[in-house]
Amino acid sequence: MPSRLLTLTALGSLAALLAAPAAQAAADEPVTAILETPALYADDDADADDPAIWIDREDPEDSLVITTAKEAGLYVYDLEGNELQHVDPRPAPGEDDAPGRYNNVDLISDFKLDGERVDLAVASDRGMDNLGIFKIEDGELEDVTDPDAGWIFSESQAEINEEHTTYGLATFQNRSGAYVLVSRNAESEVALLKLKAEGEEVTWEKVRTLNLPADFDLPNGESWKPCDDTGQDPQVEGMVVDKATGTAYLGQELVGIWKIGADLKGEPELVDTAIEFGLPGTYDPETDECTYGPNPGYGGDFIHTDIEGLTIYSTGRGKGYLLASSQGDNTYAVYDLKGSNDYLGSFAIESGDVDATQHSDGADVVNATLPGYPGGLLVVQDGDNTPEGTDESSTNFKFIAWQDVAKNSGLNLKSNCSRR
Repeated sequence: MPSRLLTLTALGSLAALLAAPAAQAAADEPVTAILETPALYADDDADADDPAIWIDREDPEDSLVITTAKEAGLYVYDLEGNELQHVDPRPAPGEDDAPGRYNNVDLISDFKLDGERVDLAVASDRGMDNLGIFKIEDGELEDVTDPDAGWIFSESQAEINEEHTTYGLATFQNRSGAYVLVSRNAESEVALLKLKAEGEEVTWEKVRTLNLPADFDLPNGESWKPCDDTGQDPQVEGMVVDKATGTAYLGQELVGIWKIGADLKGEPELVDTAIEFGLPGTYDPETDECTYGPNPGYGGDFIHTDIEGLTIYSTGRGKGYLLASSQGDNTYAVYDLKGSNDYLGSFAIESGDVDATQHSDGADVVNATLPGYPGGLLVVQDGDNTPEGTDESSTNFKFIAWQDVAKNSGLNLKSNCSRR
């Protein structure tokens, strides 16, 4: 996630656009989290970012939530939010270099490694410009990354230090193998990697790359590029693949949501654009902020920048919902998975037994009923966690039962109540 959210200063001219109503009905009860994980503190270089839910097919109660915490590495939790394992980031290769920084994580199942079928957790390592690949065995992560796999985008350590490195990540599998989509920090580039077993370790090869647009032609004939740090292109972080159709959804944070074949062939298509799309702004390096002019109204009606964690709740046979975190208004936008991806409405996770969720980054959802989570489990990052009795800045993860989302969002969503 970038160092800031877009700050809308032209409030008068934006009021009508920002007040666009969500397509949802009133619900009797709010959507609230059942529980949360322990707070992670910025003072400890721990910043919660992205979760992945691993289901133990033999013993569902032993399922895991594997999460990234950037320079604090990885944390693994049980279904009650208790920490089971902490994986340290890789050490910095040199005195002036950055250490490992795990940004996003996703899963691969039944990968053939050293003569057996294993499940893998795959994380993007922004500090090293590569992947961290872990075998899931006996409820723990074991690093099986090939140390000689190489960098993904960079040609040298000096280039890595410029931080245009691996960022967002999503996985998928088909008959030809296991694949990873990886986006690049501060660039509009996405790479397709194929995972390969090398003895007891896992490496990768780059198949192809996709460059999403960084500049856009507006209806008034002008060219527009989102306001950001000088020299940065609008990057992608949140990504997910619809396994039923092989469609990848890519969240370009300051632009909108794209879809394209997961093999990155063909032309990408915009599913929706942010309300702030086309908003003119000037970057001030002294304040690290943008000053904005009036919004010309070229954007969409429903999602605010930053557009972050994307995840899919499947109801079967290519049907279900695409969820996208709309950080600018602390909501989750819901789109129909089939057809033209119609917008169905938005919901927020409000205060209940635990605090509400703000500025949410990564998210993951499964459609299998798990102990304590009827209809499935939704896990989201809370970017502004407020533990009782402290004013320290912290982040963590919230666990929500999908049945509560379906019933209380006011969106008339379905649940897949099957068990694994």
